[in-house]
Amino acid sequence: MKFISKSIEGYKGIKIPYKLYGKTEDSQDLYIFLPGSGYTVNSPVFHYTSGILFNNNKDILEINYSYKADLYHEFSKEEIIKAVKIDSRLVIDTVLETNTYKNFYFIGKSLGTIAMSSELRREKFKESKVIWLTPLLNLDEVIDTIVNSGNKGFCIIGDEDEIYSEELFGRLKQNTNLMSKLIPSANHSLDHNSDSIISIDILKDIITDIDTFLSEDY
Repeated sequence: MKFISKSIEGYKGIKIPYKLYGKTEDSQDLYIFLPGSGYTVNSPVFHYTSGILFNNNKDILEINYSYKADLYHEFSKEEIIKAVKIDSRLVIDTVLETNTYKNFYFIGKSLGTIAMSSELRREKFKESKVIWLTPLLNLDEVIDTIVNSGNKGFCIIGDEDEIYSEELFGRLKQNTNLMSKLIPSANHSLDHNSDSIISIDILKDIITDIDTFLSEDY
């Protein structure tokens, strides 16, 4: 079994913790989790997805930045965007210095889709498979990456998400490499606003869809 829990010095010297783990020591597949600002790797979609991957002998890299912490209180929106790109790349490159992988997969949520957009421009990740969870469609760099990416991808967003736009979501159809799913009554946390039972059903459907999308690589 592999389990590494460390931190690196990130943007402006702030420590960025990360975990790398898997059932075996020789997995050729790395799944990179890029969480949201408040939707951490311990939140439901990441939690259950990691369980599926772990049980299929895949390695998982969790990048555990926390831009809501007091250390980032004075950061502007532009600085947070810069930080998530720099910090994510530093962690990924640090892990790849001492581990050899053949296949790469990205799962990004909200803020994490900014870092994912940046990473997918790199030659080493041009064949990566990607999952966009509630991507920030209102940011040009994110939607342009999704629309123009050659990576095989799956995008999930709710129609009650404040980021959702029918016009922007419609643009995703331009990318024939991308499957997209609009979830009725789901908010930015991929929950129903007032019904917990419906939220559980939404979660089950999302995990089933993610498993189906990734299962050909298990």
